[in-house]
Amino acid sequence: MDFSRRKFLKSSGQLVLGFQLIPLFSCTGSAKSQPETYSGIPVRPHGDKELIDSWIRLDAAGHVTILTGKQELGQGIRTTLLQMAAEELDVPFEICHIINGDTGQTANEGYTAGSNSVEGSGKAIRQAAAEAKRYMLTLASQTWKEDVANLSVENGIIKNKSNKEISYWKLLEGKHIEGKITGNAIPKSHEEHRLVGKPIARDDIKNLVRGKAHFVHDIRLDGMVHARVLHPPSYGAKLRTYDFSEVSKLEGVLKVIRDGSFIAVIATREYQAVKAWMLMKAISEWETPKIKVSQDSLFEDMKAKSMSPETIENSPDFNSELENASKRVKQEYHRPYHMHASTGPSCAVAEWKSGNLTVWSPTQGVYPLQNSLSDLLGIGTEKIRCIGMPGSGCYGHNGADDVSAEAALIARSFPERPVRLQWMREDEHQWEPYGSAMVIQLEAGIDEEGKIIAWGTNLFSDTHSTRPNGNGGHYISARHLEKALEFRKGGFSGGSYRNAIPLYTIPSKRLLLHNYEGPLRTSALRGLGAYGNIFALESFMDELALAAEMDPIEFRLKNLNDARAKAVLQAVRQKTSWNSAQNAANKGFGVAFSKYKNSASYFAVVAEITVDKTSKTFKLEKLTGVIDSGQCINPDGLKNQTEGGMIQSASWTLLEKVDFDENGVLSTDWNSYPILRSKEVPVVEVHIINRPELAPMGAGEAAQGPVAAAIANAVFNGTGTRVRDLPISAEKVDWNKVN
Repeated sequence: MDFSRRKFLKSSGQLVLGFQLIPLFSCTGSAKSQPETYSGIPVRPHGDKELIDSWIRLDAAGHVTILTGKQELGQGIRTTLLQMAAEELDVPFEICHIINGDTGQTANEGYTAGSNSVEGSGKAIRQAAAEAKRYMLTLASQTWKEDVANLSVENGIIKNKSNKEISYWKLLEGKHIEGKITGNAIPKSHEEHRLVGKPIARDDIKNLVRGKAHFVHDIRLDGMVHARVLHPPSYGAKLRTYDFSEVSKLEGVLKVIRDGSFIAVIATREYQAVKAWMLMKAISEWETPKIKVSQDSLFEDMKAKSMSPETIENSPDFNSELENASKRVKQEYHRPYHMHASTGPSCAVAEWKSGNLTVWSPTQGVYPLQNSLSDLLGIGTEKIRCIGMPGSGCYGHNGADDVSAEAALIARSFPERPVRLQWMREDEHQWEPYGSAMVIQLEAGIDEEGKIIAWGTNLFSDTHSTRPNGNGGHYISARHLEKALEFRKGGFSGGSYRNAIPLYTIPSKRLLLHNYEGPLRTSALRGLGAYGNIFALESFMDELALAAEMDPIEFRLKNLNDARAKAVLQAVRQKTSWNSAQNAANKGFGVAFSKYKNSASYFAVVAEITVDKTSKTFKLEKLTGVIDSGQCINPDGLKNQTEGGMIQSASWTLLEKVDFDENGVLSTDWNSYPILRSKEVPVVEVHIINRPELAPMGAGEAAQGPVAAAIANAVFNGTGTRVRDLPISAEKVDWNKVN
């Protein structure tokens, strides 16, 4: 008998099964307008963590709800994780919902970071769904006194060989069933999949196109007021003189807050808060210390003033192998500070009510936010509820946590009403934590056959992670309070040398990390150090190929043993007609490759540029990528992720750098920090090598580094100029070398 929605609606019940992702729920309450959420399941705190860390629920309305601790950041994991769950449960995708991020309901899953949502959480959801299905089959077997082997499931309906049937919901009879993961349930083999591997469209994109409320910016709660924060003009600045009495007289202004050098204004309407902010900015005076390192001397300062090197890897015969090389090459590469440059300024909503705090935040981790707010405000975590909401773009540690903390500080001074705080554009550009500048020195030796026998790296970098994670002093405004919290930077992260160790087969390697305390605020940006490291590493591979007098792809293949690495390179060579394309006039082609983190997705890319010697310009025309992420859950989603990473990397590589002088950051808007515009975006083509028999791997950051190197290699191929100092602009090309 065919599945019918009427059957689901007639039958009722609820299955709750814990797994490694823990439940969470969206915002509830008296909201005028806010993003749509599914409200078919009741809000309640998560259970004992000994239950397997997340929940799948079947509700009385005939729906399935997946509850996961991972945040949807625009990467499409909502759809992907739903596909995996619906596949194992054998229910229609259309009746499935997913809820992300709420300390009031979910266990602690940390940050959504490192391209780990599908690889880690997807695995847990898949196992939990398999366990849920197994549990229901066992229950039906006991009810009917029939062997489980004689039962099957289709669209949530259990049947025996005599066509006797019962739905999951009818079988539960309204009961609440809990169970732990036993490990005995075996997920489907890839040959049985009917949903996994399909390009199911994302509902959230449809809603965005239709202009529906989606972001934290869109929340409108009853009685909500609006706020703006006046940040200092630069790091370490102190408020010297002020008189905000005129600000308090402005129409709609409800309160002006001053705590040390933390200044904020609350108003009835948003534009009233903006006008008050503008007046405060005009009349305030600050004592501003100078930034001691100039932008022009930054890279030399990094090499001169870094800490003693930390040895990450050191083959005992490195020096002797290098000495024995037939040819040796040595070069240095530079990456500037980069912004997240979120297209919408950071925003959060906070409400301090009856001694309890609720924060609607675009954070990548609701529990780290809760712990950090507890430290900042001096109250217990049980009094703080953090609800994750989509922000305007992140991929790392941007201003999302800072704006959430500031909203909480303001709400504490104006209790019993929701406070919506949105940063101004200059706040976002000046105060977000940047991706660190880097210096990468590489030296390698090759033998007479073109095999790399020794590879040495000296890496200079500031930290790539200062996320709050329980430390209130990591919030920028916590340092501006009268009773300022100390910023405890802690150790430097391994993210600095992510992908710094080549995947190529090299017998002797050495990697020395030089940690550096830089002049600007830094933290996690998409890929962490992998972007800079792969840019340098894969540019250097082309320089070694030139020294070996070999084709760049052949040189890479010669120095690889990994069959999957070879496969993406061979595929991109075939897709771009690499060999014949080299003869095109006024063109340049470059290739690059990596396996992200040396443990996640394989990605190879070819960049194509057009060169115009007359106008002394070049243009990035096309990027062609091939990605292997193991089993592909949703090919449309994987392509979207990869395409987005390729375009963002192209923007970093061709245009972006944070400018600063002794008085502070100069890149305060889109004119002073240009990004790739729509008309400048190249043609982007992504091909997938699907390996359904293998586990899925993280893909969200796979494209960042290879694209940078491929562009650099294409510019060299087309102009004869090797640019080792990002960004790569026409001004850095020696046009006299262009043939």
